[in-house]
Amino acid sequence: MTLDIEKSADLIAYLQREGHIGPAEIPHVNVLQGGVSNKTVWVQRENGEAWVLKQALAKLRVKVDWFSDPARVHREALGMRWLAQLAPPGRITQLVFEDTAHHVIAMQAVPQPHENWKTMLLAGQLDLDHVTQFGQLLGQIHARSAERGDALVPLFGDRTFFESLRLEPYYAYTAAQVPVASAFITRLLHDTRATQLTLVHGDYSPKNVLVHAGQLILLDHEVIHFGDPAFDVGFSMTHLLSKAHHLRPQRTAFLRAAQHYWRTYSMLLVQFDWAAALEPRAVRHTLACMLARVAGRSPLEYLEADARARQQQLVLALMAEPPATMPALIDRLEDLLEGSMGLPGLQRKAKTQ
Repeated sequence: MTLDIEKSADLIAYLQREGHIGPAEIPHVNVLQGGVSNKTVWVQRENGEAWVLKQALAKLRVKVDWFSDPARVHREALGMRWLAQLAPPGRITQLVFEDTAHHVIAMQAVPQPHENWKTMLLAGQLDLDHVTQFGQLLGQIHARSAERGDALVPLFGDRTFFESLRLEPYYAYTAAQVPVASAFITRLLHDTRATQLTLVHGDYSPKNVLVHAGQLILLDHEVIHFGDPAFDVGFSMTHLLSKAHHLRPQRTAFLRAAQHYWRTYSMLLVQFDWAAALEPRAVRHTLACMLARVAGRSPLEYLEADARARQQQLVLALMAEPPATMPALIDRLEDLLEGSMGLPGLQRKAKTQ
């Protein structure tokens, strides 16, 4: 029997039939908007308990064709179980139930009031304590999972969903769209596929973070795998740096926050012999992700066409001679932004307008 959780009557009947709620219970159901890879529904039970249900889509809700096996939602369920052990207490939502037949999972809803961290950042609400937590959370997940690799590799070694939802749409597609970056990205793809060091969230982004009572709570774990932690750093750093580009009045604050994020994160990895080699890869992932978010299958919606073109030129200039360290990358990006842009092509365009 086919189930569409966005159809409230069908969802309630399903929850009753499966015994997840009482046979006569009628919860309040609200379809949540904004996700591209899942149907997401908020369920408020009569006893006050609130859940969020997710059902994976086979075709993602983006302009270009983008497909992925909906069974990935069960990787997210597995990720929730393990992240609850690896992350600081209270930072991962609790799994309520998992349905493999309908590709549905249910989790405890984050209590109200809460705010989405991406929304806060775009509104200019940049709190350095939140940035500290962001770095500590990722650093702790990477450090603790590196110590438990023997248990985690058999469970998270498969990267099928990471390939279909990250490496293909972000890196391979971008390499095809921007041929001048192809060699850089192709090498990075090879290095990423060859690296297995820690559990990698794969979607470590402000949009997947809710802020409740001053604490960050991490969501959306469907591309979690055991691989290269530098991907998480580059993917997340991209959001801070792209917002520094976008929010001109707060550019300096976002760039300083990016520096703080890197310092906070990297301090938690110094005990590993591979930590030094991680930094230049993190720089390259940051550049590739920044390019992918303006030229890949999932561009940043808050950047207008001219800003996307500018970010592409900035990144290509940096790819030509990538800085060796993350602080150097951030400083160089600041110089390019403030020089506007220090890039001849953009200067010529400005003179003709």
